[in-house]
Amino acid sequence: MQHRLSLITLGITDPARSRRYYSEGFGWSPVFEADGIAFYQMNGFIFGTWLRPELEKDMQLTGLASPGAFALAHNVAAREDVEPMLDKLVAAGGKLLRHADEPEHGGLRGYVADPDGHGWEIAWNPFLPIAEDGTITFPAI
Repeated sequence: MQHRLSLITLGITDPARSRRYYSEGFGWSPVFEADGIAFYQMNGFIFGTWLRPELEKDMQLTGLASPGAFALAHNVAAREDVEPMLDKLVAAGGKLLRHADEPEHGGLRGYVADPDGHGWEIAWNPFLPIAEDGTITFPAI
């Protein structure tokens, strides 16, 4: 079986607020929008937002507890890009969860939540360089 991540969809409560966050914060433009759903073309997969009640209905999600802690990550090309990106996301409606600091494995990272509480790590990792097309590849050990 191929290793593939095709699409990530997050449940949201306010499409306009979500679009503002992802457009003004990350600089992404939707490639499709309709009735509470938006899709953003990424490098190798599609990122989507959908009204939470509709997504839960589509999933037939009933009686399940919260999915627990998870974070999506947006890596930046340089150490000095981390804090300005966190600031930009907060200005676009996000909530700062953790100021940028150095994890023990190296690099620099901070956390911000989108307007619906989804966690995003903004990180520079010297061991995961970003290619021209925006992809990263785990190094051979």
